[in-house]
Amino acid sequence: MSAPRSLSDYAQAILTARVYDVAEETALDPLPRLSGRLGRKILLKREDLQPVFSFKLRGAYNKIVRLPEDARQRGVICASAGNHAQGVALAAQRLGIKATIVMPVTTPAIKVEAVRRLGGNAVLHGDAFDEAQAKARELEKSEGLTFVHPFDDPDVIAGQGTVGLEILRQHPDPIEAIFVPIGGGGLAAGVAAFVKFLSPATKVIGVEPVDAACMAAALREKQVVTLDQVDLFADGVAVRRAGEETFRLCSALLDEIITVDIDGMCAAIKDIFDDTRAVAEPSGALSLAGLKIYAERNGASAGALIAVNSGANLNFDRLRTIADRAEVGEHREALLAVTLPERPGAYRGFIRTLQGRAITEFNYRYADASTPAQIFAGIALHRGEAEKNELIARLKSEGYPVLDMSDNEMAKEHVRYMVGGRAPGLPDELIYRFEFPERPGALLRFLESLAPEWNISLFHYRNHGADYGRILAGIQVAPGARAQLKERLDALGYPYWDETNNPAYRLFLSGDYEAAK
Repeated sequence: MSAPRSLSDYAQAILTARVYDVAEETALDPLPRLSGRLGRKILLKREDLQPVFSFKLRGAYNKIVRLPEDARQRGVICASAGNHAQGVALAAQRLGIKATIVMPVTTPAIKVEAVRRLGGNAVLHGDAFDEAQAKARELEKSEGLTFVHPFDDPDVIAGQGTVGLEILRQHPDPIEAIFVPIGGGGLAAGVAAFVKFLSPATKVIGVEPVDAACMAAALREKQVVTLDQVDLFADGVAVRRAGEETFRLCSALLDEIITVDIDGMCAAIKDIFDDTRAVAEPSGALSLAGLKIYAERNGASAGALIAVNSGANLNFDRLRTIADRAEVGEHREALLAVTLPERPGAYRGFIRTLQGRAITEFNYRYADASTPAQIFAGIALHRGEAEKNELIARLKSEGYPVLDMSDNEMAKEHVRYMVGGRAPGLPDELIYRFEFPERPGALLRFLESLAPEWNISLFHYRNHGADYGRILAGIQVAPGARAQLKERLDALGYPYWDETNNPAYRLFLSGDYEAAK
């Protein structure tokens, strides 16, 4: 069969896909607690139960098994630091052929070991995926290997589309919408192709992280675009550029794309755990986070809502970050910056104003008697956003200046751990957030990129079990040298954000209270 183009072509390719030599038909589990809370029938497609804990095995095997015998004998190659790597390695092992997996040097050892345990030849190259992929393409040509693309290939798309086939077979009753995570778009394109062919009234909705929404950007521009940078929290979908074929299918077939923030993903991980006792990776819970936004926005309707849990390859160390963020994502906690007068009894008066609400976090350090006290407080909520807004209004009516930090990424990731470290009047300080690769030499490379006369005035790092670290840094740079600083940071290649005007910095770290108002 030639490469599929029409819906009927893809439906045939999906129906005849060779996935079950290695993959399993995974369960479609009810989520009773979440269904009760949202007043909708919610089901979860359990692709985390695959042999490599991810759906990626389906597409990789369907691509490799269809190669001509001479191509198989030469071997296959891919570039991946995650689930696709393990899918290609296991598919090649089952077929008895050689697989080379090029992985960034920053890849956590647990993922490298997983590939090698499956018989793959793991080649470590470069700091980031783009460098690893360039190396893979180089080896493809020099060694006559076949490149197995993670998403932009009709055979891969057809393999992933068997997820949609199973959903329709497992749930013959009405389905209002199926929610699918999007990285490069292979899973969304495959599921949408089959569902829209067989059940065109069923919505297929893609879900992306707010800061890694390459398909949403492509749909806006009506062409594939490359994002300047992506947030790596949901590393399984942290893709800067969607595929050409996946864009063609998604632009024609998806009903909508919903974007989700980190807190929403963390809350969805907790929802999955509460109902199934399984722990999803952030990209695995992404579609459920989008489903929740849809359900809260659209209210009750006929038909089930189904989310695809795409994977469970999670480093254990990341659980502490997820737990920290889940309550905010569920709107069960408010994070507030509150100004108190620096006098005896002020804290007691503030607690009375809370009217019995539990405090989940309280950060404060004395500065001096003439300086107002700035506290960073977490407050437990029972009625979500409405209760938070009522609380803020009450605090203001009692004379407490207050800022809502619940959606402030810098405050949640860094400042909450640094309260009290003020340096009023520090000249020419700029504040940046960075994502550094977790590898020896990454910090030195950053420091060596700075001019000798630029002083590091602030630095905060917290390991959270991923292959990158989140850094907050203060750098003293005279106004005339700031264009040079930007050039050097751009050349460094680490994702970064200017946070100099963030009120969390102004209130808790610089002491510039007036500028924070």
